[in-house]
Amino acid sequence: MAYGVEQDRIRAMLPEGYDSLRPVLRINAEIRDGTSAYVELNAPVAHDGKRGWLNIARWEGAEQGLQFERDGKKVSITAPFLTLTYEGVGIEGGCPAEKDNDGTFFIGAETFFRPRETITANKEFCDCAFAWRFHADDAHGVSIGRTIPAFCEEIKTQYNRLPLTAENAAAVPCRQVLGAYIVRFER
Repeated sequence: MAYGVEQDRIRAMLPEGYDSLRPVLRINAEIRDGTSAYVELNAPVAHDGKRGWLNIARWEGAEQGLQFERDGKKVSITAPFLTLTYEGVGIEGGCPAEKDNDGTFFIGAETFFRPRETITANKEFCDCAFAWRFHADDAHGVSIGRTIPAFCEEIKTQYNRLPLTAENAAAVPCRQVLGAYIVRFER
């Protein structure tokens, strides 16, 4: 799922050499092998001649506090720092085409670039809700039943630099959930 944010707040956190492409943060959530949850937080960027997603943070499994529960078509993923629920609405379409997505940048102790995966499975649109819980007033939102585009915004405000952390990104208010979908595939 993706949600709209103030792009200048994201720009203030990006490392040197990374440019923000859109006012968006994306939460990817996976149920792996039907037994464990994986969650990552990303922002769309351009860097080193490539366009894609910059991984801000990732968490995997119960050892990092992630739990998931299924109730019919509804799935809830919870952790001390996040609540995410989604439910497919039965409307399917082709897999999302991200024409400006070359892959994902990972920075930190393990700095690398992972080319995008080719996924041919259909997507199912879903209703979703999320709430970050690092701090009392972190971002939260609910989808409105349709996909909303996000376009690059001109610089309006110069914020003080902040480290690129999940806690800082989660503090950027959600303007609106832009869309959410489920893709079922095997690696």
